[in-house]
Amino acid sequence: MHGWRIDRALARLIPEFSRSYLQQLMADGAVQLRGAAVIKQAARIAAGERLQVELRPTQQAMAFVPQALALDVVFEDADLLVINKPAGLVVHPAAGNWSGTLLNGLLAHHVGAVSLPRAGIVHRLDKDTSGLMLVGKSRQAVEALVRAIAAREVNRQYLALAHGRWSGAAEQGVDQPIGRDSRNRLRMAVVPQDGTTGKPAQTTVRRLDGSDQACLVACKLHTGRTHQIRVHMAWLGHPLVGDTLYGGRVLWGMGRQALHATRLRLQHPIGGQSLDFQSAPPADFMDALAQSGLQYNPSSLG
Repeated sequence: MHGWRIDRALARLIPEFSRSYLQQLMADGAVQLRGAAVIKQAARIAAGERLQVELRPTQQAMAFVPQALALDVVFEDADLLVINKPAGLVVHPAAGNWSGTLLNGLLAHHVGAVSLPRAGIVHRLDKDTSGLMLVGKSRQAVEALVRAIAAREVNRQYLALAHGRWSGAAEQGVDQPIGRDSRNRLRMAVVPQDGTTGKPAQTTVRRLDGSDQACLVACKLHTGRTHQIRVHMAWLGHPLVGDTLYGGRVLWGMGRQALHATRLRLQHPIGGQSLDFQSAPPADFMDALAQSGLQYNPSSLG
């Protein structure tokens, strides 16, 4: 290793940890060379020199702790939990949001969550999307829910308030693959159908009401890609109100994407009985809808 870069040497000497973790240790001053902290990854080492590394827990490792949250529970039994997630609540710990997430709340909500993958979370909603979410409370339920979602046996419907006058058929199917936007890594995008850069994504969009300025639509997910409805609606030429990441504008006081998971229909993962849950849109969504002049009738979901 004489003459090696220090980050390369660390990766060889401590293969149990990722290179990014070791680089973070260096940035934090936890790596010493010749008795002094070294932060330059390109620093070179020489034969006979001594490296000292202090292993520290990552933010991610410290994130999975119980935190009491006021969860809006719609349904709960020994195997299944259905919650109504408010806009602004992050589902899973990640960079920038290592605490105060739904996962933290689930760990505090019931003792069995600690032994489940992702505390029982089987699907996600974006931070600023509101509405219904399924959570398994037993390993058998988690596995059954994952299979049911993959087999498209869980009916997931969303309400979306979007820009622009709706044209064409009242119901339209969008079958366009989604992948990372090559021009902006924070965004997803519709990508070529060749399968090299994206994954299949299907959404059914149905017009519920509309005007020259906006439209209210019901979106049914057949797959669950990241930002799927937001990307498909933008591709249709109808970015969601408030969704500035995908071309929407803040309008009628709606400063987040106007998207609400309003209905879930499924068979109970253990008992098998039919379940049907509905959630009315929150106040900010309804206020924006009222200002837009559009009407929402829950029975129109079908």
